Amino acid sequence: MKVTVRVFGDLREHLQKETSVSLPEKETMHGLLRLLGQRFPAFLPKILDENGRLRPYVIILSNGRDVKSLDGLDTGLADEDVIAIFPPVAGG
Repeated sequence: MKVTVRVFGDLREHLQKETSVSLPEKETMHGLLRLLGQRFPAFLPKILDENGRLRPYVIILSNGRDVKSLDGLDTGLADEDVIAIFPPVAGG
């Protein structure tokens, strides 16, 4: 199956703005992030902490829904899903 990953803000320093990723059927969000981390090693530490948990300030949407309101990193993926990853945003 293929999913589209879109990253925003300073995450574009580590990953293209939009990337198509091929995954095995029934893969989870965690599997997707691990794969992206293998391809782009500097990316994963920005998203996951040293224990492999999603950093609290990172927002990941699966087809427009926050994965924190779904099954977190265990959220299942399907063909043609669109994943959006947002870094922390600060302003002042």
